[in-house]
Amino acid sequence: MSISQNLITIKSTLPPSVSLVAVSKTKPIADLMEAYATGHRLFGENKIQEMTEKWDRMPKDIQWHMIGHVQSNKVKFMAEYVALIHGVDSLKLLEEINKQALKYHRTINCLLQIHIAKEETKFGLDQSELQDLLQSESFKSMNNICIMGLMGMATFTNDQAQIKKEFCHLKSVFDTLKASDNLNCNISILSMGMSGDYKWAIEAGSNMVRIGSSIFGSR
Repeated sequence: MSISQNLITIKSTLPPSVSLVAVSKTKPIADLMEAYATGHRLFGENKIQEMTEKWDRMPKDIQWHMIGHVQSNKVKFMAEYVALIHGVDSLKLLEEINKQALKYHRTINCLLQIHIAKEETKFGLDQSELQDLLQSESFKSMNNICIMGLMGMATFTNDQAQIKKEFCHLKSVFDTLKASDNLNCNISILSMGMSGDYKWAIEAGSNMVRIGSSIFGSR
């Protein structure tokens, strides 16, 4: 099937409450424009330079989501336009996002990445680090960021029970955070689930999924 057909088919299976981030990393602008022509406006990239080049050349009603690991020294290149940063995994990074957002008189929306997988190679905060960040004086003084929720990636495994367990754990952390009263937070987004596991993520409570290969084909 074509990109547009793939996109329409996947969207037809998603509950109305679930947002779809079309993961367009490494894909040419022509592919993104085919998705755009179906009415899709939410794209996810994992390299800031590539995302910035696409933002510069594509329609300005697109919401660009940074879904990859972010280096602090690269934040300045996307601060002008990025709609949501998914992978915030340290107070240092959040401080830099706040600093760069101030330069553009913006409030940048962010998700805190929680480490839920068994793999040590995946980034993210544990629950104690999450609490330390939210309770720090530095965080409380930030006026140009807003924490919109959490993001996580499950273990890359065929063990369905393991994946579901990790998603349920993240949903529990999300519910706890949503019930608490934190400055600079407007908790509403739980971003979990990719092409191979998004249906399980939705069952566990995800309301934002990141799907690439099922839309654009393998890389």
